[in-house]
Amino acid sequence: MEILEIFKTTFTDMNIISAITSTMFIILLGYYCRKKNIFSDQVGKMLSRVVLSVALPALALKAFMKDIDQQSLAEGMGILIWGIAIYIILIIVSKPMYAKFKGDKEDTLRVLTIFGSTTFFGIPIVGAIYGAEGVLYASIFNIGYRIFLYSYGYIKMSGLKMEAKNIKEMFLNPIVIATFVGLFIWVFQDSLPQMSVVAADGTASTVAFLRIDQTAPWLFKPMTYLASLASPLAWLAIGATLGSVDFKTAISDRTSLIYSANKVVLVPIINIVILAILSLTGILTMSAVSVGTIVIMMAAPTATVAAAYAISFDKDALLASNASLLSTISAVVMVPIWIIVINMITSTNLF
Repeated sequence: MEILEIFKTTFTDMNIISAITSTMFIILLGYYCRKKNIFSDQVGKMLSRVVLSVALPALALKAFMKDIDQQSLAEGMGILIWGIAIYIILIIVSKPMYAKFKGDKEDTLRVLTIFGSTTFFGIPIVGAIYGAEGVLYASIFNIGYRIFLYSYGYIKMSGLKMEAKNIKEMFLNPIVIATFVGLFIWVFQDSLPQMSVVAADGTASTVAFLRIDQTAPWLFKPMTYLASLASPLAWLAIGATLGSVDFKTAISDRTSLIYSANKVVLVPIINIVILAILSLTGILTMSAVSVGTIVIMMAAPTATVAAAYAISFDKDALLASNASLLSTISAVVMVPIWIIVINMITSTNLF
């Protein structure tokens, strides 16, 4: 397919265009509401809590309510492997990336670069573009993220050994619980006790009793409503947060600008290059949806937990705050570009 044809296909795909405009417009709405004091300075935090505690767990669990086959299982396992491998790679690569910085500044920049807001920022956008399939793969990809964020990230920033409270946070987080429960149902659905269900067209079939999308629609429907809140509420929260901060101070920090470029541009490029090599050599092949999901997740801005580590352990807290702000602005600008780039790359059948 020629480049011009790829451009034409991309810019006439209403799913892509609608996902981009929805993201941008709702973030801008949140920003406007905060600037006009329609939203108080607490709205961003409140919306974030709702998204992280209710909407995203529902979205993650809902994504696993689908049939499984060998292809989707193999795809999921490939994403799980890559979701662990990429953090090991970034731990290594981030060292020379910030070689000229020393001490706390180097540690903070490395941790903030390795860990992005894949859950709060990435998954809602993935869901808007790729639907349930994208959310399913994003949830599997995030397993490695959680493991390294609450182990390596904590140890690096605190200088202490792993504490029990972080292990608890790692495994008892609502999103993690929903992900593992959903993953269990999805993978083992053929081995679980079965129930007979009758479809709307009168066709009878047997499914795992935990497939509540078919066995308990009265329970699945409210979960669907909650899941649908994830994207708009997350985008409103991002806009409201941006409306509460001072851009001038942050944008004058050259280190934060360098970090933002690394986080939302260089890290996704690293993923694309390595995944392309793995695909061409046949070591690890992924679908276009999987690659797109991974790139969007890795183009996410600073993870809230990573920034909180820097502030809590006094590891250049001002840098972490500025970096978080600038990377969020950069990600809002770059994600639409990455969506177009991903579509162009996958149109070449590289993946």
